[in-house]
Amino acid sequence: MTIPASTPVSTPTAPLVRAEGVHKYFGDLHVLQGIDLEVGAGEVLCLLGPSGSGKSTFLRCINHLETIHSGRIWLGDEIIGYQQQGTRLVERPEREIVRQRRAMGMVFQRFNLFPHRTALENVIEGPVRVKGMSARSARERGTELLERVGLGGKLDAYPRQLSGGQQQRVAIARALAMEPTLMLFDEPTSALDPELVGEVLTVMKDLADSGLTMIVVTHEIGFAREVADRVAFMDGGQIVEIGTPAEVIDSPRHERTRAFLSRVL
Repeated sequence: MTIPASTPVSTPTAPLVRAEGVHKYFGDLHVLQGIDLEVGAGEVLCLLGPSGSGKSTFLRCINHLETIHSGRIWLGDEIIGYQQQGTRLVERPEREIVRQRRAMGMVFQRFNLFPHRTALENVIEGPVRVKGMSARSARERGTELLERVGLGGKLDAYPRQLSGGQQQRVAIARALAMEPTLMLFDEPTSALDPELVGEVLTVMKDLADSGLTMIVVTHEIGFAREVADRVAFMDGGQIVEIGTPAEVIDSPRHERTRAFLSRVL
């Protein structure tokens, strides 16, 4: 895929993540309508908005699980998914895209664990197969990560033996095992029973406190208010407003934001 030459090619220096004029279509549906966004290293950004507003699609575009039709997304000084050839940007070879994705951990709504592997085996799969880490080192690291998410006693448990919250915490440990620069969370608690949500959010708060850069699509307004450095409200494929939690959640400027929050708070 080639990005139109009419979009200027430039390279940012300060933000860890930068989106510039990002557009995405599904057929005739204009899902992302010119997203401009910067996320600094160590920042936690929460994306709020109604279903269908483009939040999850934008997250998937960041790690190139979805291709964009115009615009740019950078991680550091590299354009994600594309490289410059003359005055055009063309899609990178798959091996390059895989390399870029290694810097980004992603946690989905569903846990996507290997059902035939234990919690520890799920966590060490990537470091051993993708990064070439020795099995011994991977097991040591995997054990540390599972202990960090409160599952030190579940190393040998299979996914079917774990609750939804425990499975999601394994998924977080699995993502962390690749030592990502950026963590992407796509509504990580939406598939959980209400009583299990807190245990996952506690782990995510710990990650935020550790200084990990995070972009979180969530409907958990309390989490966004407590943990986020900034909150962006999306609707109709656009960022309607962005600011601190106090600005966007407590004192929203736009009527659309106020209407959404009045329904979910």
